[in-house]
Amino acid sequence: MSGTVPEQEQAARRSILIVDDTPENIDVLKGILADAYSIRAATNGELAIKIAQKQRPNLILLDVMMPGMDGYEVCRRLKADMRTADIPVVFVTAKTETEDEQTGFDAGAVDYITKPVNPALVNARVKTHLALADQQHACQQQVIMRTHELEESQRAAVLMLGEAGHFNDTDTGSHIWRMAAYAAALARAAQWPVERAALLQLAAPMHDTGKIGIPDSILKAPRKLDADEWTVMQSHSRIGHSILKKSKTPLFQMAAAIALSHHERWDGTGYPEGLAGEQIPQSARIVAIADVFDALTMQRPYKEPWSCEDAFDSLRDGSGSHFDPELVELFIGIKDEILAIKQEWTDRDPLDSDT
Repeated sequence: MSGTVPEQEQAARRSILIVDDTPENIDVLKGILADAYSIRAATNGELAIKIAQKQRPNLILLDVMMPGMDGYEVCRRLKADMRTADIPVVFVTAKTETEDEQTGFDAGAVDYITKPVNPALVNARVKTHLALADQQHACQQQVIMRTHELEESQRAAVLMLGEAGHFNDTDTGSHIWRMAAYAAALARAAQWPVERAALLQLAAPMHDTGKIGIPDSILKAPRKLDADEWTVMQSHSRIGHSILKKSKTPLFQMAAAIALSHHERWDGTGYPEGLAGEQIPQSARIVAIADVFDALTMQRPYKEPWSCEDAFDSLRDGSGSHFDPELVELFIGIKDEILAIKQEWTDRDPLDSDT
């Protein structure tokens, strides 16, 4: 029957891989399905897996009792491989005991068809499982799209909160993003998993979100702040924390911890809580180093930029008092990467560079 179907039309149709060590059984299933589907066939498990990996059929009809690798093992291997895991597998077998079916479902099959096969049942089951696979794929695509939208929304929120924290400050916009890149590099050097270091890179720009609650008269004061003003200025840590902690996502929980503690000092003389040493969240200790290094090497209306070498020396001087000494050592140890990040941002924003 399949010989009457033009080759191009057959190739464009849904494909089914039939796996059975008995050619006559393959011919029976071909006779039932070939008019509606493009058929591939394999007479052993090894060949079936190779065909599935290369051609990715839409559905696999799989015999259980085969010499060498049986159908259960074939199914397990298909489900363990990213390339073939989502292909529905239907067992076609004479094994009808309940425990046999359970073994098949445990291996990852979606259904059983018993031999000798009924043509109407075969067509109905194949049609059903192809439709279910289509629905599952559509759902997966929807989840991917929604996840992407959520990630974009989260990045937009980070951008807005990061910019808001510096809206009335003298920092240029590139400071928070460059500093975040330094922080992520240091986190990786401290053996953070790549995903967590990437989360830190998103959280770090929000460290000064609380500055939106500081009056301009203090934030932009062209002089040294008096004691009362300095108390108000220090409150930006708690303000930022109170804003960011309202979200329970890992990103904003990390950002809240950084906002609260990035002005704490290793020796306990920082603010707002006077934490010392490892009482300070490591994320905040990392951001403190990245933030100070970047601030020192930036041009400001009230100061010339420091050279990178002078900034590294300043971190060394503050090691063990202001900064975590191990993190300072790691930061200096990745000097080449830090300088490359700085150069990348200088290329993007030539007006915001060191001398």
